[in-house]
Amino acid sequence: MDIRSFSLAFFDRSIDNARFAPGVTPLTLACEKDLYEIVDMLVQKGHAIPRPHKISCTCLECSNGRKYDLLKFSLFRINTYKGIASRAYLSIASEDAMLTAFKLSRELQRLSCKEPEFKPEYLSLELLSQEFAFELLGMCRNQSEVTAVLNDLGDSEEEEEELDSQAFEEGIPNLARLRLAVNYNQKRFVAHPICQQVLSSIWCGNLLGWRGSNTLWKFFVSCSIFLTMPLLCLVYWIAPKSRIPVIKFLLHSASYLWFLIFLLVESLFLEHKHHIFLGRNQTVWENSLHMIWVAGFFWYECKELWIEGLHSYLLDLWNYLDIVILSLYLASFALRVLVAGRGHLHCLDAPSSPECYYFTRAGRHEWQPEDPQFVAEVLFAVTSMLSFTRLAYILPAHESLGTLQISIGKMIDDMIRFMFILMIILTAFLCGLNNTYVYYQESQRLGNFNETFQFLFWTMFGMEEYSVVDMPQYALVEFVGRALYGIFTIVMVIVLLNMLIAMITNSFQKIEDDADVEWKFARSKLYLSYFREGLTLPVPFNVIPTPKSLFYSVRGIFRFVCCSKPKRQQDYPPIPTIVSSLSVCRPSPRESYLGSEAALSSGLCSPGVRCKQLLFQSCPGISRGQGLPRIPSA
Repeated sequence: MDIRSFSLAFFDRSIDNARFAPGVTPLTLACEKDLYEIVDMLVQKGHAIPRPHKISCTCLECSNGRKYDLLKFSLFRINTYKGIASRAYLSIASEDAMLTAFKLSRELQRLSCKEPEFKPEYLSLELLSQEFAFELLGMCRNQSEVTAVLNDLGDSEEEEEELDSQAFEEGIPNLARLRLAVNYNQKRFVAHPICQQVLSSIWCGNLLGWRGSNTLWKFFVSCSIFLTMPLLCLVYWIAPKSRIPVIKFLLHSASYLWFLIFLLVESLFLEHKHHIFLGRNQTVWENSLHMIWVAGFFWYECKELWIEGLHSYLLDLWNYLDIVILSLYLASFALRVLVAGRGHLHCLDAPSSPECYYFTRAGRHEWQPEDPQFVAEVLFAVTSMLSFTRLAYILPAHESLGTLQISIGKMIDDMIRFMFILMIILTAFLCGLNNTYVYYQESQRLGNFNETFQFLFWTMFGMEEYSVVDMPQYALVEFVGRALYGIFTIVMVIVLLNMLIAMITNSFQKIEDDADVEWKFARSKLYLSYFREGLTLPVPFNVIPTPKSLFYSVRGIFRFVCCSKPKRQQDYPPIPTIVSSLSVCRPSPRESYLGSEAALSSGLCSPGVRCKQLLFQSCPGISRGQGLPRIPSA
């Protein structure tokens, strides 16, 4: 029977009463039903599911599809992705099914945003691809297979170069597949018990007693590290190989806590020595000693940008907060230096000039409103507040605090979107009330744009009196003002604020329903950030060059001069039973055990590791630790 001609006749698009939806072919239908045997047979016959074009594609086929039948064009795309996202097609037609599932999940997530009309369908397929990778990882039977899976990068050269530039510390496995899962936002895969067990074992290192110990003991160790941080930094400076990720995390956290304590002490000093800061008689360094830490933070961010690359650096939202904090600190310090420098220059030229007096001896009440020192003090106050919020970065290390931190972040995201609607309504009532009272001088608060805005803003929190809108001598204006103010109170206070509370409650409940996955994914990102090579010495000790950094600098200069850039070797131990790089032959994954034996006996390929993998796939009863069965013909 001519299967091809039968298929063309059965799915002829000229037939109006077709039995199947657009895009449903025999292979797609078999994939949707997860019929592995039929999918395997069709793939062996050369059938494949072509990937749909991009949404923004402007080729002739896509243009005609949108022009003549947009619904049919969209259904064709959805039905095609239903076949591609099936377990049968991913297992049989993909060389690396897990990596294909990662990429397909991200592609479907993007399509759900670009085609919101079919968002539920795309999200269900995206969940299906994530579940496939999750279940595939659960098939690992021993530590050797887990190591082989999590350290495998795949065939993507671009991703390989990006991950090689973010190398881990010596002795820590590369975990390339796990890092790809984090980049592709595969939360279920990352939160898998196997991944979490690997991460926890690397995180604790040689501190075997850290895992499973009670909270009191961990708190005691953390306090000890907090108090002995300078001594531990000296130990690392002398012996740079003695490092454990959890100790590295505790050292950095202790350094940041010392920085926050120093900010508090500096604020208390400003309060008790208030008379010093009434004029310009203080030096630049009297209230700028925190710049020692800021210099260390600046150098840390520069090294992090160099190690990760600009693209990976900008993907982390915490780095944006770091950039803002450092910029404000540096701007505040630069303005203080500007005031001191201008005073010094003016006094050199003319010691008795008004400019010399203004920048050296003038009191605070004599300063201009836009004085640089005013701006510097305001910037320092705002940055001090942001510095304390940056402490939330370490909260995912604890389960309860990490879940709360994730919930707060989601609530802030909801509030930002809600503020758009809030500002529209607030601006509408602001213009209405202001235009109502602007013609009358009898109103003390309303009729001025700034005062009206403050009045409406504080009304939302119940801190204003309704009598402000009263104007007895103008009855019509008073009636309209009271009506607008009443409607504003109902809409803003009763409706919108309660809607915001409901949105925040809904977001919190979503995080709580999936709290374990969300927390483990956030914790994994925190763990991976401390596995990286370098950035070990905490701030501000990182500004001191170490012998290791000097050695690396000399070696880098030597390699640059000699034009020698050897490829970095993977640091994880080799897997004796799964070494894909030693593959000599590449038979089809669908070959049976007899087919592999025939290929070996006929001399078509040498008995390489790829054939061993086929034997394991064909005979589930053969364990990788038992070796291969004897094949006489080979």
